[in-house]
Amino acid sequence: MAIVVNMPRLSDTMEEGTVAKWLKSVGDKIEEGDILAEIETDKATMEFESFNEGTLLHIGIPEGDTAPVDSLLAIIGDEGEDISALLGGGASVSESEAKSAEEEVVVEDNSEEVQGGGEIPEGVEIVKMPRLSDTMEEGTVASWLKKVGDDVEEGDILAEIETDKATMEFESFYNGKLLYIGIQEGESSPVDAVLAVIGPEGTDVDAVLSNKSGGAKKSVSKNTEKEEEKSSVASDNNEVSKSVADGERIFASPLAKKIAADKGIDLAKVSGSGDNGRIIKKDIENYTPSASPAPVAAPSVKTENAIASQPVSMALPSGEEGTEEVKNSNMRKAIAKALGNSKFNAPHFYLTIEVDMDNAKASRAQINSLPDTKVSFNDMVLKACAMALRKHPQVNTSWNGDTTKQHKHIHMGVAVAVDEGLVVPVVKHADLLGLTQIGSAVKDLAGKARNKKIAPSEMEGSTFTVSNLGMFGILEFTSIINQPNSAILSVGAIVEKPVVKNGEIVVGNTMKLTLACDHRTVDGAVGAQFLQTLRYFVENPVTMLA
Repeated sequence: MAIVVNMPRLSDTMEEGTVAKWLKSVGDKIEEGDILAEIETDKATMEFESFNEGTLLHIGIPEGDTAPVDSLLAIIGDEGEDISALLGGGASVSESEAKSAEEEVVVEDNSEEVQGGGEIPEGVEIVKMPRLSDTMEEGTVASWLKKVGDDVEEGDILAEIETDKATMEFESFYNGKLLYIGIQEGESSPVDAVLAVIGPEGTDVDAVLSNKSGGAKKSVSKNTEKEEEKSSVASDNNEVSKSVADGERIFASPLAKKIAADKGIDLAKVSGSGDNGRIIKKDIENYTPSASPAPVAAPSVKTENAIASQPVSMALPSGEEGTEEVKNSNMRKAIAKALGNSKFNAPHFYLTIEVDMDNAKASRAQINSLPDTKVSFNDMVLKACAMALRKHPQVNTSWNGDTTKQHKHIHMGVAVAVDEGLVVPVVKHADLLGLTQIGSAVKDLAGKARNKKIAPSEMEGSTFTVSNLGMFGILEFTSIINQPNSAILSVGAIVEKPVVKNGEIVVGNTMKLTLACDHRTVDGAVGAQFLQTLRYFVENPVTMLA
């Protein structure tokens, strides 16, 4: 039976989407997990994957066109199937037909999970852990914004979910009461695990969950639900005070947290006006700090007596031993997995050179003297690497088992540190960009990465990576290759020191560059030749402007 695919809501504020690119054509075979299209939302351009299998029978929104959420995006079904009834003689589906098609999909999906012909009652929806990024395999519930027994309307934010790339708000697509929470705050579960159940009040949740296949789901009794609800209400009423007293998580939206961090505002001192006292954007914007002095804890009498009873000569410093385990975020686990695979699977070797930066400093000062122009040394290194890769294509490769991919394009990955770890935005076709264009692109991508607004597509496809720790005063270091790249360049700080020029000792400026190479694709001589060319461009910046 044909399945109607509607324009998805890919962000909490998305009302319409634009099809940036179709990756499948009418007549193509579709597998579950295949990327159908790239969709531009109000925040980013994201890949949209299929959750169904079959043949792509119809495309409802052409490339470049914009349509509201829930508009007909595509129809997937059996090859040769008649879909005229779904099209209704036009390019869009009527509301009743779309609703009917969606109900058919829900019934079909649930039928795979029900044992013995059991059915999910009408109006009850099982909400699963969503796939919020292209590489997401599991998610962690950072916080629940609704509790069991709350009324839920379509568009309400249910929870904040931490993926391997960011923490995102997850909204409800259904109306009803929140009957069951399957994943508690701080817990992680794979994609498609039962996240919650929404439906009419009085629904037998035990029966709904026990009918699901795969066994071993948490069963919940009505008494337990009531106890949890009471506990949840009590905790919500004391959310702010507990956050201050016990160091627990503060109930605030991601945007409020970001603005508070930028302004240096302590969230524990802000009163929330959102649901259940949740701190939202306007609370931060309207916050006025008070000038109350911090209380000083008085030492206990017992402690004072103990200290006084000891001879002065015997008084020794003492402290408490303590260890705290902090749960790894999904981003941290993803970084560990990727870098571990690279370090243990790719045979690394390292080559280091020291380059003269006198001309680079002079050229940068002259360039930046122009109006509305700002170029960094990192931009100059990126441009030099891109040009050197054009002359040494063996470095611009990827190991692929039985074959080696030789990339004709040059996409530069730029390592950027964020609060949760490290991300690598990609500057596409860097060899074709000028210094100011590279600088603008890096600034824009780094800003998006730090604000968690970067799209997955903006972090994919690099063919070479640059990591710069010079701004931290690091003179020299080695990096782990960002696979599937064959090499990564580590950039150190510029140092003023005595150097020999024309047989005389003079004051000069130097910088160390270390190239890490995958020996499966790049030999020592190839890496050395690449660094010679790179040195030439860095030491003679005018050649990059020719």
